[in-house]
Amino acid sequence: MTIRHLDRMLSPASVAVFGASTRPGSVGATVWRNLLAGGFKGPLYGVNPKHRALDGIAMHRDAAHLPAAPELALICTPPTTVAGLVAELGALGTRAVVIVTAGLNPTQKQATLDAARPFTLRLLGPDCLGLLSPHIGLNASFAHTDALPGDIAFVSQSGALVTAMLDWTRSRGLGMSHLVSLGEHCDVDLGDLLDYLASDARTRSILLYVESIESPRKFMSAARAAARNKPVIVVKAGRAGHGVKAAASHTGSDTVYDAAIRRAGMLRVDTLQELFLAAQTLSRFRGNGHSTLTVMTNGGGAGVMAADAAAREGVTLADPGPRLLERLDGLLPPTWSHANPVDIIGDAPVARYAETLATLLADPSAGAVLFMHAPTAIVHSEAIARACLSLAHSHAGRVMSAWLGEASVAQARKLFADAGVADYATPEEAVHAFAMLQTYRRNQDALMQTPQASRNAVPDTASTRTALDAALAEGREWLGEQEAKALLQAYGIEVVPTQATAPTPEAAVEAARGMPFPVTLKILSRDITHKSDVGGVRLGLNDHAALAAAALDMLDAVRTAAPLAHIDGFTVQPTVRRPHAQELIVGASIDCVFGPVILFGQGGTAVEVTGDTVVALPPLNRALAHELVSRTRVARLLAGFRDHPPARLDALYDVLVAVSQMLADLPQLAELDINPLWVDEDGAIALDARVRVSRTPVAGAERFAILPYPGQWVRAEVWKGRSIVVRPIRPEDEPQHRRFLESLDAQDLRLRFFSVRKELPRSELARLTQIDYDREMAFIAEASDAQGQRETLGVARTVSDPDNLEAEFAIVVRSDLKGAGLGRLLFERLIDHASHRGITRLVGYVLRENDRMLKLCKTMGFSADPAEPPTSGLRRMVLELKTPATTAPSSA
Repeated sequence: MTIRHLDRMLSPASVAVFGASTRPGSVGATVWRNLLAGGFKGPLYGVNPKHRALDGIAMHRDAAHLPAAPELALICTPPTTVAGLVAELGALGTRAVVIVTAGLNPTQKQATLDAARPFTLRLLGPDCLGLLSPHIGLNASFAHTDALPGDIAFVSQSGALVTAMLDWTRSRGLGMSHLVSLGEHCDVDLGDLLDYLASDARTRSILLYVESIESPRKFMSAARAAARNKPVIVVKAGRAGHGVKAAASHTGSDTVYDAAIRRAGMLRVDTLQELFLAAQTLSRFRGNGHSTLTVMTNGGGAGVMAADAAAREGVTLADPGPRLLERLDGLLPPTWSHANPVDIIGDAPVARYAETLATLLADPSAGAVLFMHAPTAIVHSEAIARACLSLAHSHAGRVMSAWLGEASVAQARKLFADAGVADYATPEEAVHAFAMLQTYRRNQDALMQTPQASRNAVPDTASTRTALDAALAEGREWLGEQEAKALLQAYGIEVVPTQATAPTPEAAVEAARGMPFPVTLKILSRDITHKSDVGGVRLGLNDHAALAAAALDMLDAVRTAAPLAHIDGFTVQPTVRRPHAQELIVGASIDCVFGPVILFGQGGTAVEVTGDTVVALPPLNRALAHELVSRTRVARLLAGFRDHPPARLDALYDVLVAVSQMLADLPQLAELDINPLWVDEDGAIALDARVRVSRTPVAGAERFAILPYPGQWVRAEVWKGRSIVVRPIRPEDEPQHRRFLESLDAQDLRLRFFSVRKELPRSELARLTQIDYDREMAFIAEASDAQGQRETLGVARTVSDPDNLEAEFAIVVRSDLKGAGLGRLLFERLIDHASHRGITRLVGYVLRENDRMLKLCKTMGFSADPAEPPTSGLRRMVLELKTPATTAPSSA
């Protein structure tokens, strides 16, 4: 991932066009005309040996004859010329090129990349529409029109949708900060632009059109970082029908894309219209913290339409309590609706609108308010808007409006929109926008949750890998039932034990002697993975005679259904009786784009029919497992109903976390189905499991789209005679981290955060503990206090730039432990980790009065940046790192 030189691409000081032309209909002519018409103020150069001048601007024969190196070059020349031009431009000093040219073959594309690499020259395209940055009048594209300046960025893998977006935004007066067509994205891709736009001060929200993702970890890291800063809204093509077929050859499962977008804290929508609907809602209504909605209307029909839309969208209408009803009774005619929607009746005068809105906003139980008005001849809409304007403006994060109609309500709509109120054309659109906001908030909450620690046992990964390798050595890709159950047990998942195996029906009867009836009989065959599909499972056999008959029947059924399968015999076990248990499925598989994924849902033999399954990207913790389970219909059954008590959900979450750990530990694990997994008030137990292994590694932490917890960096240390652990921070550490920060004295807080903040907001605490290990590291030193509770003694962290070249560090040690060498110990670990990651430079900003930290920096080899002005209150301390280590540390 890199943002190097993207500033020269998106905000260049000068531009050159190779292939500028006057030939009607040509790309070069269109690009040249757009650049001239856009109002770009910097130097503009044209390159075409056939012309001496175009539109009064001198043309140049080639790159060598340009008066200066352009910061951005646009190439509109034949494919055979592109690589050579890139090499010339790189040597000249240009560091950003947009390749508008289409039709480059793979050899030509690779030659172009090779030409750019020595100069770290960035390439957009080939075969792209170009880009627009309206704030500097830059229209470096062959689009048919220009964009209005604004604060919304749009990045698209389809050039055609960029032109459609231009039309759509101009017609609605919406302004853009940047529009970028990626084309074939041989270099600059979605991840790069997300990184750039996340810190772009001109961009308040980011819109994406996505067809495929080639670098999932890079994309997820960039997306998660961007989504923490500003709304990121995604249209992903290929959800169903022809879109799926068109994209299937190079994209993963659409449900997995859905899971990735959700996990990154972004919002997925289905259409371009929804894209801007969501952008408007998140920019104007993002501050709303209410999960319920009150509809205020002057027409019963409009209110019913809004209520119907709420039912379809899963939006909860607020229930007006007795106190609110009493207040509304004092304002409204006796014929008002006495319910939500609040119908104030069509003859309402101006004062009734304002008083009703004020009453609703004064009561927090009303939630958010959808203000709706249909024009009448009794009172002008504009008068209503002016009367309510102050209230609506002061509660813009809680009020949304729908002025129904066009000309009659146009001025009223404009007044509300100018006041910052989110406005919608119809009741349905407004309710849909509210539902999208709820989805976005849930996705954001998943980034901020504080998980509890899982109670899973530490598995014996070495012996487990040996068992999987043994199966592969025998030429098998499916584990036997007992092998699969042993794998689950190794990761702390309770299983129904297989009590006995038997080669024949007679032996099965003998094996059951001494077992309590009823018993369960299953076919034993490594060639059969779905036993139920071939009649290979019989439950609840109540005596020996029933068992013998079932075994004979099973043999006949299996031989008919799977005549080529080798049958080893039967397994016999007591039938488990848990009358309140829900049948669930927990699975794992490998997606062709995002790698390992985890599945959960309603299980049993009808799992495909019920269709109640969802997927998530690992790694999982309990909070993420909870979020995964909550998205299913079966979650409502797990919560308890009638005589079924609530299930022990923590046990279910631990199973999901265990499967996540399996995927991280076992590169050979290609597929896993635990079906059924029974979960009830007593916990979770696996009745059966299927496990497929692969000789080619397909799982493992290094193949996760999100880098999991780097356990190899956990170290036990002895410091000042005290046993401590230095390890990467976890999301679960938030309560412990809060206690640590609260223990710091005011001066230490000021030296660390450059301000005195005794209590950090919840969102910032989450940000400090829920880090992206692919870009950040925070080592904590922890030990047990006198009561045996774990406590944090110090923290050292780095945040690297998207190029992974430079990282900024920060260190703080508990106030009563300073000067005892703990800071140095943490610093050494930080430097070791940064070197291993390939970071070339550590930098830190230290207050000039922080003598202790400045002294430690110098001891560790840092030097002060001489470019830092003496008047600055900070010293910029810099350490150039040595060649990175070639091997990762092993776990302690």
